[in-house]
Amino acid sequence: MKRRTAREKALQALFQIDFNEVMPDEAITNILEGQEIHPYLKQLVHGVEENKEDIDELIRQHLENWKIERLAKVDLTILRIAVFELQFLNDIPKNVVLNEAIEIAKRFGDEQSSKFINGVLSKMNVSGSFDD
Repeated sequence: MKRRTAREKALQALFQIDFNEVMPDEAITNILEGQEIHPYLKQLVHGVEENKEDIDELIRQHLENWKIERLAKVDLTILRIAVFELQFLNDIPKNVVLNEAIEIAKRFGDEQSSKFINGVLSKMNVSGSFDD
């Protein structure tokens, strides 16, 4: 499984967790439909879930004229995955994470999602939130 696919599957699993209140491993199993669980997918889902409060606080700090509760769930989940990768994983270049989040937003979000996600993540990066 490529990392892009793992990110897309993580989006689906995290969505299930938020809406159906299932446990992370159950959500992963549901979205894979018998496929082997990729370690990166598991790391993303568990990492976002375990660090959700810190991730959401960082997102809140960089929203302008928006409340996190009003964000589209797809956009919020994509942001959570990207922020987790940027804050907690050191082996992925920032520009790769930003590009992946934007591309996934184009596929799963609405016509404004990619621009919105790009704006929030860029603001975080400029503010030094993701400095090494």
